[in-house]
Amino acid sequence: MKLSLFSLTLQLHNTFRVAHGASEERRNVLLRLQTGNLTGYGEAAAVFYYGDAQESLTAALQTVDSLPNDIFALEEILNGLPPLPPAARAAVDMALHDLWGKRLKQPLYRLLGLSPSPLPLTSFTIGLDTPERMAALAREQKYPLIKIKLDAFHPEAQVAAIRQATDARLRVDANAAWSAAQALEIIPRLEKYNLELVEQPLPSGDPQAYAWLRQNLRAKGVSLPIFADESVRNARDVAAHAGAVDGVVIKLMKTGGLREALRAIHTARACGMQIMLSCMIESSLGVTAAAHLAPLCDFLDLDGPLLIANDPFDGLRYAGAALSLPDRPGLGARPVTSGEG
Repeated sequence: MKLSLFSLTLQLHNTFRVAHGASEERRNVLLRLQTGNLTGYGEAAAVFYYGDAQESLTAALQTVDSLPNDIFALEEILNGLPPLPPAARAAVDMALHDLWGKRLKQPLYRLLGLSPSPLPLTSFTIGLDTPERMAALAREQKYPLIKIKLDAFHPEAQVAAIRQATDARLRVDANAAWSAAQALEIIPRLEKYNLELVEQPLPSGDPQAYAWLRQNLRAKGVSLPIFADESVRNARDVAAHAGAVDGVVIKLMKTGGLREALRAIHTARACGMQIMLSCMIESSLGVTAAAHLAPLCDFLDLDGPLLIANDPFDGLRYAGAALSLPDRPGLGARPVTSGEG
């Protein structure tokens, strides 16, 4: 198989701020695999809180010299890859699954034995800003399901302003901005705003801190579900958080692709946890790949294409917060511009 790499610069509709920082564009990597007359596509989105960048992901993928032509030997091919960052590995994994489906002339969800509908609604993310600007965006977008990025400075004011602006279902995401003591003080104050869940309130790498927080919240009579995102990359991390959180956030850019994402999802189910399927800021290529796993999940946060102004792929479709998967073979995402260069 012939592997080619291209830069993929995604322009955002609005400056996107989270606790980790702000950006007006995201620089991803597009991977193209060709074998015979078939072409498979994959995307690597830089996970900046893991230290990724477009340049480092490209350099890592350039170490993949050649791949066997047997596209049905997915595990063998992936196990034979050199060490890669998860996002880079995800691009190879996606392209292989795209080729697999195209060779068999079936959408990926069908090869996985899944039904494409009905799917959970996806949230729309509102990045950090002043409470007034965040509320204005919530009012303008009119989505029925909103995820709110929070900081450690004005979390209640941010949620209160948005709740006043909309009756949408709300989720909040602190992106690891709070200490355990702060979270124990903040989360009970947020419960009155009728939230669905709280995502990644604490720094990653400490399941015991999450267990402490969850236990103490329950002792206060607070039942808001707690989900881990940055803390959970793969199935092993999911198992480590069993009993410490109510749910986990699965992203292909963290797991290294669809194969490990499936393992993480099944591990979460075995541990009695709920699952949110999410994405980084990715084009419709990467998000469509993830969406093939949506039937296995409880919550969706797949709004990446809604945040960008120059999506170079046509894939999953949005009708407000409702998603529909393409019925084309493979991932079903196809270039609408070259996107390559």
